[in-house]
Amino acid sequence: MAFCSSQPPYLNPGIPFSGKIQGGLQDGLKITINGTVLYCNGTRFAVNFHSGYSDKDIALHFNPRFEEGGYVVCNTKQNGTWGPEERKMHMPFQMGHPFELCFLVDSGDFKVTVNGSHFVQYSHRVPFHRVDTLSITGAVQLSFIGFQSTGVWPVNSAPITQTVIHTVHSTPGQPFPNPVIPPVVYPTTTYPVPFFTSIPGGLYPSKSIFVSGTVLPTAQRFHINLRSGCDIAFHLNPRFDENVVVRNTQINSSWGSEERSLSRQMPFARGRSFSVWITCEGYGLKVAVDGQHLLEYSHRLKNLPAINNLEVGGDIQLTHVQA
Repeated sequence: MAFCSSQPPYLNPGIPFSGKIQGGLQDGLKITINGTVLYCNGTRFAVNFHSGYSDKDIALHFNPRFEEGGYVVCNTKQNGTWGPEERKMHMPFQMGHPFELCFLVDSGDFKVTVNGSHFVQYSHRVPFHRVDTLSITGAVQLSFIGFQSTGVWPVNSAPITQTVIHTVHSTPGQPFPNPVIPPVVYPTTTYPVPFFTSIPGGLYPSKSIFVSGTVLPTAQRFHINLRSGCDIAFHLNPRFDENVVVRNTQINSSWGSEERSLSRQMPFARGRSFSVWITCEGYGLKVAVDGQHLLEYSHRLKNLPAINNLEVGGDIQLTHVQA
């Protein structure tokens, strides 16, 4: 099975969303959408794969509808005309709850999973390579749209989730850079928590790290640690029992002084999905949550290349990591 890096993610995109799929759809491309179904903004949402930005040609219209007990419609529009609907009389989404929705492009169909479980297959009615645009509308809030070129699921086999972890480089003014270093691939069905992985090359200015997941409904705390050997160069620790985000450094098993103040309210909430983007600069780290700047943290360990391991643990379900 072949693996390669693909375009960087969209973080915290607004609704309605419309964005380009770099290079168009390809056999083996997986598109992952993380978000939350809203209570009050209607009874439907839709994910559309377009040829261009026009809505006259939609290769796949994926449309959960919460009326009549809940069902999902799939369809194709050609030259402004809808084809016959395919209905799945089952609703895998819940209002007010986060979800992970994945589309894998196969040579013969789209394979769709919801929250890690296979949901539906939709045979191509038009050549999928013409599709170069993704749009999402309706009663959802989005936190993450990711792209992974993960090869092809074998014919007549159950879908296999491939977790791709890769290094991202950024430059000033370009928040979502193209991956440069080939990805390290972890072929697992889920991320274990606690989760550990190396950071190839360690930290240096412009290195970025991305973590997304969902806070468990009964969560007390979770943490993201950037480690240098036995030391923790950066400890990011949301605490729901204290309603605070603690930052610190541990050297020779001793913690330094905590940093707790924030310029805005606690951005994490129990039962909600989140995305954390950590960018290394020469003076320190910049942290954004759900696409909005949260804090800065000055380097206390100065040997940045030695900060070469990432640890994520605590009361979360982990969905994506780029390290």
